[in-house]
Amino acid sequence: MDTLVGTTPASVLPAALRKLYFLRFAFAAVWAALLFATSGTLGPLSATLLVAYPLFDVAAAVVDVRSARANGGATPVLYVNIAISSLAVIGLAVAATSGVPAALRVWGAWAITSGLVQLIAGAVRRKLGGQWAMITSGAISTVAGTSFFGQAGSADPSLRILAGYAFLGGVFFLISAFRLNRAARARA
Repeated sequence: MDTLVGTTPASVLPAALRKLYFLRFAFAAVWAALLFATSGTLGPLSATLLVAYPLFDVAAAVVDVRSARANGGATPVLYVNIAISSLAVIGLAVAATSGVPAALRVWGAWAITSGLVQLIAGAVRRKLGGQWAMITSGAISTVAGTSFFGQAGSADPSLRILAGYAFLGGVFFLISAFRLNRAARARA
């Protein structure tokens, strides 16, 4: 990461988070559109998309950890997120071979646990600004995860619910990116 002369670590981390949050929004929006278009059946493309989302979450968390560590301290809860999302990758790869209900159940378990982690990470970082959206998103993810279990047990389970969930999560990342931008301008 390039650091500007005279930039303090406290201002570099929010800048890195803003970039990461914008990227996460873009990924979520594209992913949601692709899953929505292919969610009629659980075929090779939709199965690949199911695995790709938590895999991207792992990569984003690794970038986040490296950025935080380079700027004076990592958030330990991010390591938990990496572990949970890595398990979700494996779980979804296996569940995708069993059908939509199994995939929804694994996704639901991941949404609940990663939502709790996101809520905690946002609370720990609240002094950076722009984290209320991450806290809210984590809480919603936890609640939404339980709805995926309900959808899995319905007469006609569908992956479409995951597209809406991912897009909404992306919107929360976008809001946080803008809020971090505003907080950085206020500190300057």
